[in-house]
Amino acid sequence: MTDDYILVLYYSRHGATAEMARHIARGVEMHGVEARLRTVPAVSADCEALSDSIPAQGAPYASLDDLKNCAGLALGSPTRFGNMAAPLKYFLDGTSNLWLTGSLVGKPAGVFTSTASLHGGQESTLLSMLLPLLHHGMLVAGLPYSESALVETHGGGTPYGASHHAGADGKRALDEHEITLCRALGQRLATIALKLGNDRGPNR
Repeated sequence: MTDDYILVLYYSRHGATAEMARHIARGVEMHGVEARLRTVPAVSADCEALSDSIPAQGAPYASLDDLKNCAGLALGSPTRFGNMAAPLKYFLDGTSNLWLTGSLVGKPAGVFTSTASLHGGQESTLLSMLLPLLHHGMLVAGLPYSESALVETHGGGTPYGASHHAGADGKRALDEHEITLCRALGQRLATIALKLGNDRGPNR
């Protein structure tokens, strides 16, 4: 898999989801697989994109080719009323051609989120992100309860994907269990992608 990578694609407003993305990427790389960090520009009801074509800092903006050519996907968003943030949904809404060509069929995918409140819609947000991935024919990789941090956590962590409780001000750092689960998700995606290898056929 020397030419393959796991795409860690996310939107982050205050930095918590971006920090999760970096830990997931670390988990991917612990298995000798490249992790490619990408983000998406902000959107609003008044303007499609509020950002320049190249972000001033952090990960580059994702292209459809980044998604098309990945060996697996980790998709992350802060929670917005129990759903993924509009910028990430806007990007996914533009992937119809990848759906038509079956470019993502059979590739592993996992999701992650961050919320201001402990019970602020983490699980519904994770499930909302899984829906378009299922339509693309991706193979959902959650977090099994064999991960002890999933049982021990007092912050984020769900079987549907990694999560983080950022606090009302958004400044609560990821705790030990949240970091462990982020890295576990990255490792899981890398492991599955490696096992699938050439079995994905012409869409690989």
